[in-house]
Amino acid sequence: MSKATRRHTALLAIGMLCAGAAAPAHAQSDLAQAYRIIAGKKFVDLTHSFGPETPVWAGFGQAKFSPAADPKTGEPYTIAKDEFRATYYQMVGQYGTHVDPPAHFDEHGMTMDQIPLKQMILPLVVLDDTPYLGKDPDHAFSVTDLKAWERRHGRVPQGAFAALRTDMDKDWQANPERFKRSPFPAWAFATIKYLYEQRGVTATGHESMDTDTTDKMDSETYILQHGHYQIEVMANLDKVPATGAIIVVTWPKVENGLGFPARAFAILP
Repeated sequence: MSKATRRHTALLAIGMLCAGAAAPAHAQSDLAQAYRIIAGKKFVDLTHSFGPETPVWAGFGQAKFSPAADPKTGEPYTIAKDEFRATYYQMVGQYGTHVDPPAHFDEHGMTMDQIPLKQMILPLVVLDDTPYLGKDPDHAFSVTDLKAWERRHGRVPQGAFAALRTDMDKDWQANPERFKRSPFPAWAFATIKYLYEQRGVTATGHESMDTDTTDKMDSETYILQHGHYQIEVMANLDKVPATGAIIVVTWPKVENGLGFPARAFAILP
């Protein structure tokens, strides 16, 4: 079996698993084979850890973490006293590496619990903005840049997740004030439209806290109001090849959820 066929089998089998599809006996064998293939691959975490001091949009404010307490007594639970402990989290949904579902910007859009499972595991392409940042630190990745990328790596496949590498993630912990700067490198609006309309991608993601290089929010508005989700504040895209990887993105199934921290990782070819 060729490398491409093995990867296709693995992706198909995982998709069936995520979709909860019933499978005949021979497909069960395919699924077992897919797992053996995947288990031998390298996984890359595309998610930042976050805490009360990590960067967030000023309009939301910092998270607050505190020990969970007995509501009757107000006493925090401890292992010594109660044989368990837990944490109370107070934060906005758009915190750390997170998902923006369509309903975040669209009153009638899908909430995060309505996004199809099959959209949570996709072929991954990583578009690299870093070659342009030496001359333009806040470069907006353009359609011209995209076409240059495709000449080197091939056409962006339909149904893919397109992630934009800018290496902003290096400032997440090392220099959080720089990470929060504006403007910053991100997408050009024309590129977002091109990816969805001409290449048929399913979703997009990036390392910054916002989609656009400016505060106009044209790209984010377009994505969400056209029924797509995005992942913001991604990490480690420099550790993923331009093509050939698979992305898995998960988030809690919050009823009517408008956004929440997500866990994303790549399975390398």
